[in-house]
Amino acid sequence: MEKIDNKDTRADLTSALQVILSEKRTSMAMLRTGIAVLVLPMSVVSFLVATSRMYDALHVSYLIAPLLSLAGFLVLFAGYLIVRAALQLHHYDRILDHLKRQHPSLSELF
Repeated sequence: MEKIDNKDTRADLTSALQVILSEKRTSMAMLRTGIAVLVLPMSVVSFLVATSRMYDALHVSYLIAPLLSLAGFLVLFAGYLIVRAALQLHHYDRILDHLKRQHPSLSELF
């Protein structure tokens, strides 16, 4: 009977570990998405600066203002994604450390 309980505990622990690691992978994907969203407005603004000799900013201010406001929104959204992903990663790392301390046999796995 003890072996069955041990196997059940081991199976439950393995499934919990898989869930935590998959959620950690999801957080890393969110971090990657946040970084990609952050790069987009930076590249648009750098393109505008590089081509600034070809236009007068006052004559195209009706185009630049909405573009810069959209870029600002994207920077804020990217910051939100990055901070949220970093907090989630830290949370899942603490859970994994806690599981490692409770079950030393997990230290061999990761």
